[in-house]
Amino acid sequence: MKFSLKKTLIGAAVAGAALLASSSVLAQAVYKIGVAGPMTGGIAAYGEEMRKGAEMAAADINAAGGIHGKKVEIVIGDDACEPKQAVSVASRLIEKDKVNVVVGHFCSSSTMPASEAYAEADMLMITPASTNPKVTERKLPNVLRTCGRDDQQGFVAGNYIVDILKSKRVVLIHDKDTYGQGVANATQTQLNNRGLKEIMYEGLTRGEKDYNALVTKIKSANADLIHFSGLSSEAGTLLRQVREQGLTTQVMVTDGAVEATFATAAGGKPVLKGVLVTFGEDPRLISDGKAVVEKFRKSGFEPAGFTLYTYAGVQVAAAALKGANSASGAAMAKWIKANSVPTILGKKTWDAKGDLTSAAYVVSVYKDDGSYVQVSK
Repeated sequence: MKFSLKKTLIGAAVAGAALLASSSVLAQAVYKIGVAGPMTGGIAAYGEEMRKGAEMAAADINAAGGIHGKKVEIVIGDDACEPKQAVSVASRLIEKDKVNVVVGHFCSSSTMPASEAYAEADMLMITPASTNPKVTERKLPNVLRTCGRDDQQGFVAGNYIVDILKSKRVVLIHDKDTYGQGVANATQTQLNNRGLKEIMYEGLTRGEKDYNALVTKIKSANADLIHFSGLSSEAGTLLRQVREQGLTTQVMVTDGAVEATFATAAGGKPVLKGVLVTFGEDPRLISDGKAVVEKFRKSGFEPAGFTLYTYAGVQVAAAALKGANSASGAAMAKWIKANSVPTILGKKTWDAKGDLTSAAYVVSVYKDDGSYVQVSK
């Protein structure tokens, strides 16, 4: 049989690189997991959720013996939900901190440019919060997530609006960001597929404090539902000004508005009463994570929002480091996609793109104490 010398050399090089990567990861004194998100800025509360979730996960993994007997160390990166800063954070985590895996980023607009840097460095990246479909549609071999996608969320929201609320005059508002506009587009698509055309589709500017002109326009349109896709601060500000203008219109928000800033910006928890929100099944109610939830509560922290999604991300990263025995992000991602991983969100599996094979969204309603309960089946 005749062999190509070039192919033989390439094959030997690949095999040698894989062996070196495997040896490198096994020889480490500590495993570093980077956690990147908005630790400062207007949505720093989400970064705090990520940090607390990651640190608790690392502590629990270490208490159980670590990975190959080695400790897990969390390295924090602050991108402030700014794309350019996210790329800088990615470079630092890769080159200076030399982390093994990254759990992050939070905002889809930050995750996508950062993921390009991780792909070039062959580093595994698991986002616990970025839901834009393009995060996993770009065929990067190193990218996964522990959350759902905008198109899944928009599908659920659209059907609920048509089937349960039976709305006829729907206003779709987004924050012009990759995440917010992505969910708005997905919701719009499902509404249109169901034969309902929205009466308004508008964007507002993140960080602004006065949306009264927009609210006046909504009032003139005689809307029976306001659907807002974006983050907590803008969602709360918009809701407050809607109510201040005397509108009792039903409001629905997305999973970006499940953090305490929503109530603060709205003028208090009672203002949230009756507001609908699309989110994954409340992770605090999943039996697999009951002990961890109680541990958080005993420490004085309520693990709401994306705390447990980040905890699960660290669990998945640790499982890949242990199971793949390789420093290659692509190799670890391949291992994850070929195996089910037990997490506090339940046992999870992934498809070839890096998306969860099951990530059902539900609709919940806010109570006047700032908590929310599921209302959809």
